[in-house]
Amino acid sequence: MRALDGTRAVLMDLEGTLYAAGQSLPGAADAITALRTSGIAVRFLTNIDSRTPHEIALELVGLGLPVQAEHLSTPVTAAAEVIARSPGARVLALMSPALAANLPSVVAEPPYTHVVVGDCREVLDYALLDAAFRAVRSGAELVALQRGKYFKRPDGDHVDTGAIVAAVEYAADVTARVVGKPSVEYFQAAAVSAGVDLAACLVIGDDATTDIAGGRAAGAVTVQVRTGKFADQSRTGAGEQADVTLDSVADLPALLVGRS
Repeated sequence: MRALDGTRAVLMDLEGTLYAAGQSLPGAADAITALRTSGIAVRFLTNIDSRTPHEIALELVGLGLPVQAEHLSTPVTAAAEVIARSPGARVLALMSPALAANLPSVVAEPPYTHVVVGDCREVLDYALLDAAFRAVRSGAELVALQRGKYFKRPDGDHVDTGAIVAAVEYAADVTARVVGKPSVEYFQAAAVSAGVDLAACLVIGDDATTDIAGGRAAGAVTVQVRTGKFADQSRTGAGEQADVTLDSVADLPALLVGRS
């Protein structure tokens, strides 16, 4: 197991780790407060690609979780930064108009330099999927906000963005650039935001394929919680093994406080 001594920042997942089914998980809010009180920086990384950081933070505060928008990274903001670094970009956005408004250089007609796929439940139809395929076949870069297979809601599981990304990848015979978890670049940006090196970070989450795989690739200590997707993934053997496994995020302060 990687040493926990010297942990200066915790990069924390949201859904399945801090809350589930529209309710905060027991001890989650207290865990965040305890870490901050001990001098450990806390940053939040999510693959939620249906809302802005401000909207997500408002929702979490309503659940009693002390989450600030300025400490929250989302794939939407990560994609906007990628596009902003691309002079002459022309973006086809597979996502709701409200989300697309957060991206620069979105245009309605080809040619396209980038196809960005996010939460497209409101807009997806065959014509839009076909336009994405044709744009990528013509040389546009395929950018995935994230590639989750499914997400959980109180009414059950639902197809996630990764399934749509996979359809375009398969048809166009390309591999998408992923800007959310498990992208190392995504974790690196969060570490910079906290003012620490990734080697001094701990990544905690419920998803072995995104939180744990990305954290390990980034060189951080990884902690998986037995909430959220843990049970599903344990049955199928999905993802990578974390350095530490805890029953819930409520157990994290006892693991870290006094060691940093």
